[in-house]
Amino acid sequence: MADLLVLCSVTDDMRARLDAGFTYQLAKDLDDVDAWLKTEGAEVKYLLTDGHIGVPQNVLAGLPNLKAISSYGVGYDSIDTSITNARGLPVSHTPSVLDDEVATTALLLYLSVMRNFPAEIAQARSGAWEAEGGLGLSRSADNRKIGILGLGRIGKALARKLEPFGTDICYTGRSKQDVPYTYFADLTEMVTEVDALICIAPGGAATHHLVNAAVLRALGPEGVLINVGRGSVVDETALMAALAAGEVGGAGLDVFENEPHISQALREAPNVVVTPHIGSATVETRRAMGDLSIDNLLEMKAKGRMITPVPECAHLFE
Repeated sequence: MADLLVLCSVTDDMRARLDAGFTYQLAKDLDDVDAWLKTEGAEVKYLLTDGHIGVPQNVLAGLPNLKAISSYGVGYDSIDTSITNARGLPVSHTPSVLDDEVATTALLLYLSVMRNFPAEIAQARSGAWEAEGGLGLSRSADNRKIGILGLGRIGKALARKLEPFGTDICYTGRSKQDVPYTYFADLTEMVTEVDALICIAPGGAATHHLVNAAVLRALGPEGVLINVGRGSVVDETALMAALAAGEVGGAGLDVFENEPHISQALREAPNVVVTPHIGSATVETRRAMGDLSIDNLLEMKAKGRMITPVPECAHLFE
């Protein structure tokens, strides 16, 4: 019998803590999840997943006595909180512990695109520098105007990291905040004035394809797009068309619409830097995320509340 079902992958550190706190079942070890749910699902009280897997409808339906869902990661758009709220099911995630790491990834992508680092590294490693000489000049990343789409915790961490570069920072989002940066209520208006747009917006219907063809045209042929939020925020078809037409100067992408698939056009574009969703992928940060995701479950099991519930279900603990 298991009181916890685990849908996501777990590290050795997480496994040790799970062993100490739960009787659990890893979904990856099941030949037939639906068959297991029919015989064992009623015993499961807790669910551990991540923001990409979320909670499939068949799993949620097969867990009638579920008490809480813990999501490993800050994004949780693949969990339908309207359904979980209707069942009185609290959902937690792992904010704050990954803010600086994802912000650093965004900064590295920005610097890599502006300074053409992937091509420069390849030129050095291949011997082409000696045989053919250097590549053309890149562009400076200093003293630029950068717009941030999504000035949440990660966005603010990024802004702090950008300030030493002499960056003029502006942002857009649902509302103006008490920060020393310029606010734009309209995304398109903002991108007409910036050298780079960095997206750190969450996924979901409200942000789907927010960066569309019109926004990309407004960004312009020297503008750079960076995305470390969710792949769904950017219309990839429009982005590929804009890059091919020279309507956008370059892009740095850590997230994609159909992960883990990355289109060949993006992989081969010389002015695009792609990474395989590694925003928080360091030993230290993933350990902190794993600890918090399990701490949320342990807190729920012991005290009937969670440490970092998602905003949509915080009212369940009031």
